[in-house]
Amino acid sequence: MLRPAARTSLLPMLRFAALSATVTAACLVACSGNEGAAPEPAAPDASTKPPSSSPTSSPDVPFDAGTRDAGGARRDASSDAGTSTDAGISTDATVDAAADGGAPVRRSVFAGARHTCAILASGAVKCWGQNDSGQLGLGDVAHRGALAGQMGAALPTVDLGAGRTARTLALGAEHSCAILDDGSVKCWGANGEGQLGLDDAAARGDGPGEMGDALPKVDLGVGRTAVALAAGSDHTCAALDDGSLKCWGGNGYGQLMTGDSTARGKNAGDMAALPSAQLPPGRTARAVSANFQSTCALLDDGTVRCVGFNLSGQLGLGNNATRGPNAAHVGAGLLAADLGAGTSALEVASGNSHTCARLAGGKLKCWGDNLFGQLGLGDTQRRGDEAGEMGAALPSVDLGPAVGVARVAVGNRFSCAILSNGKTKCWGNNTSGRLGLGDTAARGKLVADMGAALPYVDLGAGRTAVDLALGSAHVCARLDDGAIKCWGENDYGQLGLGDGRARGGAPTDMGAALPAVDLGP
Repeated sequence: MLRPAARTSLLPMLRFAALSATVTAACLVACSGNEGAAPEPAAPDASTKPPSSSPTSSPDVPFDAGTRDAGGARRDASSDAGTSTDAGISTDATVDAAADGGAPVRRSVFAGARHTCAILASGAVKCWGQNDSGQLGLGDVAHRGALAGQMGAALPTVDLGAGRTARTLALGAEHSCAILDDGSVKCWGANGEGQLGLDDAAARGDGPGEMGDALPKVDLGVGRTAVALAAGSDHTCAALDDGSLKCWGGNGYGQLMTGDSTARGKNAGDMAALPSAQLPPGRTARAVSANFQSTCALLDDGTVRCVGFNLSGQLGLGNNATRGPNAAHVGAGLLAADLGAGTSALEVASGNSHTCARLAGGKLKCWGDNLFGQLGLGDTQRRGDEAGEMGAALPSVDLGPAVGVARVAVGNRFSCAILSNGKTKCWGNNTSGRLGLGDTAARGKLVADMGAALPYVDLGAGRTAVDLALGSAHVCARLDDGAIKCWGENDYGQLGLGDGRARGGAPTDMGAALPAVDLGP
């Protein structure tokens, strides 16, 4: 039976709560580790700009682990094919939607706030971690992964319907979505703002009989299929096969890119009448990234254009004003983040309050909130919320000499990158050991933290990462041998290790000591 899930989203009630800009907003998803009992340290460094007078703050929610290409599946760091390479891995790549859309399924990993999913080599999906709203798609609300015996063959696959497999996934705070092998989209979990795109506000996947063929497909329009997907706190976006972009769910900050603040997807008829996002004339969407209450689109001209919540300058527009709730903010008024003259973005990744873009030539630029050094610039100064901070004035992230960035992923106040040598570096907030460095000290607040001084994440002897997924305070990596390893916060079993112990914060946690996730035969 479909049940309106009162537990699924506190955002409508708390959106206008008078909270400090540096305080996590009432833990709109279950709070992370030390962030749970109390907010993360709110006292900014002396170099940090004072909080804006805006009455809201973004919650402890990460979301997009990285750009979803217009080919559906996320690119592997090792499979980018472009013109500029270093150590055998390209850092200057574009992906053709038609060419990539039918690519064979490979094991891949995806992270929501406190749940994780993997697509197996067969195209089947398994999910573990937090399940309050049925976001694991197993027909109940029991968490998985924190107890012995819950993983491996004992962990059920998600029923996507008879004969259906998944091409790619997108995970939000408490909902999950899949592009299926036929290009259709199905979503399950929390639905308080219509983020499942089913013309109601009832959760799916939290009770028996709601998945499989009983779970309706999202209405994307006649003949349309999805090629890329992103999930935010309470909204979802899909780039379609014709280059258009459609978003549904919560829209209080204009994050649906429709030039208004009307939520879509929770009332009868919403989806059939769903307008496309209003992109600049003649432009198409190559990829999309979603976070707390904002959305960034990577367009065919290599520009990054963002709308929605902007308290910390995460839209990259040189101010902290919300942009998106009126018609002047979209279409021809949809402004590009200034990444520097002649610069083209290849990938965009959004966290709850900061954004990073991988640029042609292997460079990386990040902007927005920087309280924990998550921008990787050796200070705690926000970027993008005042004039003159973007473009040539915004430094590239220094990750060491003779390496470029092959992949970027962003979580809650921390960032990670796979480099052109196949190795991984993470910086920013390190509560629960989410940086994977064997301690809990933040990195990126000091110049001395970055560059060659920033350690690589130890994934085991000879192992490299080909894909990353960042949750609120946990990270999962798919390795070159196909194994998946996860570290960081683990209070709901989101690491998939059969216990609730965090990994990455102690010297003996990583490398060969970190088990691979058991997903069964």
